[in-house]
Amino acid sequence: MLKRDSLPLGLVLGFIAPIFGMLIYYFVKFFPTFSLADFFRVMGMQKSLITGIVSISLIANAVIFTVYINTRKDKTAKGIFTATCIYALVAMIVKYFL
Repeated sequence: MLKRDSLPLGLVLGFIAPIFGMLIYYFVKFFPTFSLADFFRVMGMQKSLITGIVSISLIANAVIFTVYINTRKDKTAKGIFTATCIYALVAMIVKYFL
């Protein structure tokens, strides 16, 4: 998978990696106390948590972005960066307008 260099691959990776990042954050920080459903419910009620959780989740994108930049797969890195910007924009919209 690291050999391909395409924008769609970057977008897919950029949208999937933060989900894994958020799940890792959940298992490290909340797992014994809260169920996954409770975690999402609390996140929906306390909008101040969204910024922190999204920031931690996007670290996964930073890691794969760095890998693709260092291997000179610029199209894929561009897709990852685009997905990261979309995630950040959606997180701001959810936090401030919903």
